[in-house]
Amino acid sequence: MRPDAPCFIVFNIGSGHGDPAAAKKTIADAMRRAGREFELLEVDDPKTLPDIARRAVQMAVERDGIAVAAGGDGTINTVAAAVLESERPFGVLPQGTFNYFGRANGLSQNIEESVQTLLSGRIQPTQVGLINGRVFLVNASIGLYPRILEDREVFKKRYGRHRIVALWSAASTVLRRHRHWLLQLEDERGREAILQTPTLFVGNNALQLEQVGLPQAPDVETGFLAGVAMKPISRWGLFQLAFHGALGRLAHAHKVIHFAFRELTVTPLRHHHQPMKIATDGEVAYLQPPIRLGVAPQSLQLLVPRDPAEAEKARQA
Repeated sequence: MRPDAPCFIVFNIGSGHGDPAAAKKTIADAMRRAGREFELLEVDDPKTLPDIARRAVQMAVERDGIAVAAGGDGTINTVAAAVLESERPFGVLPQGTFNYFGRANGLSQNIEESVQTLLSGRIQPTQVGLINGRVFLVNASIGLYPRILEDREVFKKRYGRHRIVALWSAASTVLRRHRHWLLQLEDERGREAILQTPTLFVGNNALQLEQVGLPQAPDVETGFLAGVAMKPISRWGLFQLAFHGALGRLAHAHKVIHFAFRELTVTPLRHHHQPMKIATDGEVAYLQPPIRLGVAPQSLQLLVPRDPAEAEKARQA
């Protein structure tokens, strides 16, 4: 990477709880002090985000520069999907509610600190998950979890974008009625299983898995994804499992199934012709089954702090 590589920044901080004007000024001041060329590509309408991300990546390719995502998980995911096959360096100025991707990779949510990483960081190849070809950096899920995310957006619009609001919304969703899926699973070795579960969760983020107490956390840094599912369970039982996760003891809950895999095909045994609601890094969509999960053949060329102490500080935030 050129030390003076220009930065093409997809700027979508306004959708979160940050101050867009202050963030823009901080970025511009730091870039000018460093003598670095940059361009801010602002996102005024979420529907334009994919096109703006592709434009930023194209500019980075043409001018030997860096594609940058400034915003929450959805913005980071969209820019990562656009940059993945280009092999250009990828910078992140994270502003999400939980910031799992940023924290797991030592990227500060403080805009001044993350800009400094953009200017002076080193490249770290970073694993990417795929679900039917769609990128996910933190997690993908089927079943109850996408419903939790939809309800969370309603709560956020009403009460604001804060962690306590997200947790309150999740508890409210879990305590309502939910359906159980009958799924056939087949991994890369041809091993099959039939599973009845309210939700199938697939993790690609060691920090998130560590926090809920799952032993597959190290696996997601070595070419594996982590699968987590629950046996048929009552609403109160689900609430208790959420409590186990909050205490970092999910692996010890007897209703939880967890495993590592490289590739997984998921086929619903009921309503198998209907699209399935899935979630990737907090964004909900519908995919036609079978659902195929795996690790992308390419890695993101992610810019991370050079100083290990700085990275650990961001990880513990």
